[in-house]
Amino acid sequence: MIATITLNPAVDYTVRIDTLPGPDEIARTDTARLDPGGKGINVSTYLDALGTATVATGLVGGVHGDYLQAALDRASIPHDFVETEHATRLNTTVLTSTAEYKINQAGPVGTDSQLDAVVAVVKRHDPERVLIAGSLPEQIRPASLTRIATAGSWSTVIDVSGQTLGALPAGFDICKPNRTELSVATNRPVESVSACCSAAKALREDGGFEVVVGSLDTDGAILVTETENLHAQAVETDVVDTTGGGDALLAGFLSARDDGESYRDALRLGVELASCAVGVQGTSLPQAIVRDCDPTRVPVTPI
Repeated sequence: MIATITLNPAVDYTVRIDTLPGPDEIARTDTARLDPGGKGINVSTYLDALGTATVATGLVGGVHGDYLQAALDRASIPHDFVETEHATRLNTTVLTSTAEYKINQAGPVGTDSQLDAVVAVVKRHDPERVLIAGSLPEQIRPASLTRIATAGSWSTVIDVSGQTLGALPAGFDICKPNRTELSVATNRPVESVSACCSAAKALREDGGFEVVVGSLDTDGAILVTETENLHAQAVETDVVDTTGGGDALLAGFLSARDDGESYRDALRLGVELASCAVGVQGTSLPQAIVRDCDPTRVPVTPI
C-alpha cells in the first residue's frame, strides 16, 4: 500500500472563460468545477484508479476541508486526515482560449504536534511506501519531514518545491522534481534534456536519493538511478489543463513499480498517464484517463 501525505491540501476551483475581463468588466461562464486537490491527494486518486492500494492523509480544516473529505468519500478514495482549526485553502485555475492562470492560496500555519498526528496516522496504516507531496504549511521546515521518513520501515518518496528539495537532509528514497524545481534544487542549467539529466544526477548524489524522476513537460520525463539514465518522450496531445499532470506521472510510476515493473516500464506508464491527464479539465477524471492509457506508445531511450 502507498500512503500519500498532503500537509497543505486544497480545493481546486477550475473555471473556463473566453478571455480575461478588463477593469470593471464581468466575465461569465457556465464551465467550472471543484475538485479535491493537493499533490498527494491527486496521486492517491490516480493510484486508486490504477488499482493500487492507497490512503490519503494530511491536514484539513474548515468548510473547504469538509468539502475535500466529502468529495473523496463520493469518489471512494480511502483517506484518513488529521482535522485542524485552520481552514484548508482554495486554489483557482482560470483557463482561456490562449492561456492558463493559477492563483494559489498560501495555506495555514502548521505545528509540530500536527505533524506528529499525521505520523501516527501513517503508522496505523503501515504502508510499504509513503509519499510526501506538495507545499509545506508555514512553520513546518524541510528537516521536519525526516520525522515521517524515519518513523517506519517504509520507503519514502518526496515531491516538493525546489527550495524545499535543496534543503532536505538525507533519508529519502525517490524524488520527483519538475524542470524548475530541478534547477532551483541544484542551481544548474536545465534548458535541454541532457542538462536536466546532469542536474538530476547531481541531485541524486548530493541528496542521497536512490532514484530521481524528473518531469519535463513537453520534453517528457527522465529517470536517473545508480545504473540507469532514461528519457521518455512526451506523447503529442492537445493540452487543456496542466493541473495534476506531474501527479499523474508520479502515480503511474509508483503504481508500476508497486506491481514489480521495471524502471523503464514504470517511466513509460507515468508519461502516458500524464499525457492523458493534461488533455482534460480538472483533476477528477482518473478512471476515464486510465482507461484511455496506452503506455506502449511512449518511446524510452537511454541518455
